[in-house]
Amino acid sequence: MKNKIYVGILLAAVAVFCFLDAAHTGTSKKDIQVTDCYGRNVTVPANVKRIGCLYAFSGHVVAMLGRADDIVAVVRGLKRDKLLTGMYPSILNASVPGSNDSLNVEELLSVNPDIVFIKDTIAGSKAETGMLNKFGIKYIVVYYESIEGQMRAVSVIGRTIGREKEAEEYNRYYRKCIARVKIIAASIPENKKVRLYHSILETLKTDGPAGIAAEWTGLAGTCNVSAGGLSDKKQTEAFVNIEQVLLWNPQVIITHEDGAKEEIMGSAQWSSVDAVKTGKIYKMPNGISRWGHPGSVETPLALLWTVKTIYPDYAASIDIEKETRYFYKKFFNYNLSDKMLKEILSGKGMRKSKNEGRG
Repeated sequence: MKNKIYVGILLAAVAVFCFLDAAHTGTSKKDIQVTDCYGRNVTVPANVKRIGCLYAFSGHVVAMLGRADDIVAVVRGLKRDKLLTGMYPSILNASVPGSNDSLNVEELLSVNPDIVFIKDTIAGSKAETGMLNKFGIKYIVVYYESIEGQMRAVSVIGRTIGREKEAEEYNRYYRKCIARVKIIAASIPENKKVRLYHSILETLKTDGPAGIAAEWTGLAGTCNVSAGGLSDKKQTEAFVNIEQVLLWNPQVIITHEDGAKEEIMGSAQWSSVDAVKTGKIYKMPNGISRWGHPGSVETPLALLWTVKTIYPDYAASIDIEKETRYFYKKFFNYNLSDKMLKEILSGKGMRKSKNEGRG
């Protein structure tokens, strides 16, 4: 009997200690600490159930890590991604609490998220973060300007939503792709490396020296003309004029947006550029997101595609169709049909119009 009493007293003491410890730290055993991309330590539920993705990249990552059906709030652009919404129709029913970099906190409160992922432009607004703090909406800032930063952002999202293992598997694949491409790039003679112009969305919008695209195009063995030719080394993206492009005279142009290739090819202003003369203008693939776009989860594939497209003689080991099928099966558990594979690699028609995205 005495032993039972002693055990009871001991258990009670342990319970009290745990309660006091939780009260002291302001957390419970059901909470975890996450350090976001701004270095903020945020206490979040250990079992996040309702997720807000107010940065498109975060929505792509949450889906990739297997939690798409738990997304309750998105930016409108996510509803325009045909492959994403085809895989996860529930995203079409998610709330859109605001537009661009402005939040509608009332709308966000109506879907009661456990956690919200936001981009740096929202995080930099005291008015927006003030409203989030006022109403007790927990948020994680997702931000990066480099490949390592992007992988860290995936890890942050993975920890927040209980998918750390899956996040690490993606990062491991990312690193393998980088290693493969580095080996290929090292085999290309310097006099064979091409001057590349990367058109982002608009034909005269391109990479800045500090952006992630400058990094991956460099890894792929190209001489990115804007990354190396702009004086402001802190720029991640930049608008340039046609005169500057003519001076750079790129040998290859890669584009993201539907119609950009046709616009360049049909323009008298661009006609003297080497890439136009030789027809070496390529539309990048588009799947869950635009491959290689600053907010793309498919940047590992963009690396492989770029080196294969520009240097086919040196990248014979890369089978881009096989890699594409593997990626979507591995990370989205999705078997691509031949038709969908062709559409992704063509990069055409994979984004709904802005009006379609209002569903």
